[in-house]
Amino acid sequence: MAPLIPSQEELDRRRLVGINAETVTNIPSTDFPGHWPGESHEWSLEKFKRDFNIEFHRNERFEATFSLIGVDAAIANAFRRILMAEVPTLAIEFVFVHNNTSVIQDEVLASRLGLIPLKGSVEGINRMRWFKKPAEDDPDSGSTPSDYNTIVLRLDIECTENPDAERGETDPRKLYRNAHVYAKDITFHPVGRQEEYFVGDDAIQPVNPDILVAKLRPGQKIDMELHCIKGIGADHAKFSPVATATYRLLPDIKITKPIIGEDAKKFAKCFPRGVIGLEPVTQEEAAQKGSGYENQAGEVKAVVRDPFKDTVSRECLRHEEFQDKVKLGRVRDHFVFNVESTGQFDSDVLFLESVKVLKLKCARWKRNLSDLMR
Repeated sequence: MAPLIPSQEELDRRRLVGINAETVTNIPSTDFPGHWPGESHEWSLEKFKRDFNIEFHRNERFEATFSLIGVDAAIANAFRRILMAEVPTLAIEFVFVHNNTSVIQDEVLASRLGLIPLKGSVEGINRMRWFKKPAEDDPDSGSTPSDYNTIVLRLDIECTENPDAERGETDPRKLYRNAHVYAKDITFHPVGRQEEYFVGDDAIQPVNPDILVAKLRPGQKIDMELHCIKGIGADHAKFSPVATATYRLLPDIKITKPIIGEDAKKFAKCFPRGVIGLEPVTQEEAAQKGSGYENQAGEVKAVVRDPFKDTVSRECLRHEEFQDKVKLGRVRDHFVFNVESTGQFDSDVLFLESVKVLKLKCARWKRNLSDLMR
């Protein structure tokens, strides 16, 4: 029996999740994503290349917005979870307190330091090996700190009186020296091969030098040695390379019946600015029978300009005059990602890093599967 061939109308229906006033329809997927009974859905690399696409909408150092088109939700969500929890980064893990006479307790100060995002040579960080922590019952079972698994930072600062302060000054930043301790006061001390990779602008340093760490007064001092290791967000949030990594489905807006005049202006106000436009009805449209624009030449009509900007608030569905004139939906295989980097990686590089991690996971799964079949 020859496989069924779905119509283009059916294919378009499958791509959309229906957004109604009170419900969401066409949500469930099939048992096997993208496969329907009686149809041929054999995987084809050429078809995948034809349907798959990535479009960048915003590309800045700390934030990127792009569309991932032509994949199932499981794949898109895998990338999102990998971005948050499995891309390795560098963070402060061990804090050795030599002296701390500030009002902040040692463990609180250590926690604050661990949450400071760090940046440096990506190549150097990728070359670093994993540091194995010792087991509780065997202190000697862990790794030994060395130049290939540990980065050493220091925070050595003391607050003193400022002899040049004006009489009557009340601002502690002018009255004292080092009254405020910032992330920029943390210094990097490379050892061994680290001097080859972490030099100049690629040295290990805080992403934001103005993060406030502590406040001191004369006579108070902080002297600490900080050891940084590689980790992943699944172990601790401080290792996550992103502040946020989210996606949404592309909104789909279809005007099924003409919306004209004051109704068109009201309809445009139901959406964020730029989603709906107002255009005059042309003579050709007004002369066409059955178009809904008969004898309306020159009157304004509502048209869909940019559904990408829509938040799918469903405000237009609350008004009776728009009943049966508009259909809202979301495109099932068009994922609009928004990625905010904490600074160790550029925002657009982060997605490529998640692809590398997924490839390694697939290779490991394939290797283990081959071992089971032997």
